[in-house]
Amino acid sequence: MRNPFLAGAAVVMTLAALAACGSSADGNGPEAAGAQRPAASGPAVPGPSAGTPTTPDPHSAGKPEEPAAAGPSAPDATAKGPKTAPDEITPATGTFTKKQKEYLEDRVPKGMDPAAVLQTGQETCAKLRYLVKADRDTAVGAIATDEIPDAAAAVAGLCPRHQDLVDEAAYAYPDGTHTGKELRPGVYRSASPTTGCSWQITGAGGEELSSGRSGTGTSRKITIPESARTFTSTGCYAWLPEGADG
Repeated sequence: MRNPFLAGAAVVMTLAALAACGSSADGNGPEAAGAQRPAASGPAVPGPSAGTPTTPDPHSAGKPEEPAAAGPSAPDATAKGPKTAPDEITPATGTFTKKQKEYLEDRVPKGMDPAAVLQTGQETCAKLRYLVKADRDTAVGAIATDEIPDAAAAVAGLCPRHQDLVDEAAYAYPDGTHTGKELRPGVYRSASPTTGCSWQITGAGGEELSSGRSGTGTSRKITIPESARTFTSTGCYAWLPEGADG
């Protein structure tokens, strides 16, 4: 049974966590860039009930400590509009590494500090790093549900060690209704379901092929057959392809 504490934990990322994500393992830390970046905090750790107050879990010993809260989050690096030319992307002090410049190319809106854009990507890496230590399925679900937006770009450019999470999320189903070519036959498991998790699979003409509930919040497995035409999920957060590591 998946511990619901993991899915509902509200965790705020600090600048220290961002620096940790940018350690020598990933080569994207602020020290490498030589840039001054504003203090920032990331949103709560994703999950079906993120932001909901929780009580300490007596079974949580040995899990990674939650980072402390910090200041306001960085500007949205995915804003639309004219972008800064690659040869003009420089930090206020120091230099960016080659990998950082590749990540920033075509991602820095005109007039925005590129170090703030880099920080947004580093926050994404920090969240994934924390979630993987706490619960890998929740990390994959957070990407699949887009609760960690733009994760694919951040991972590819700044923390490629997490590419397996992005690859798995591409074959996952977030809550909602999926039809037609979206459906891929196979066995799936629910990641961090709530006690209100329910699902239904229908075939041609709306015929129900299978349905169920997980009233206890226990992870369940389902099979989406070749004959499926619609798959609807509510309160299950995300369904991950069975057979993946984790």
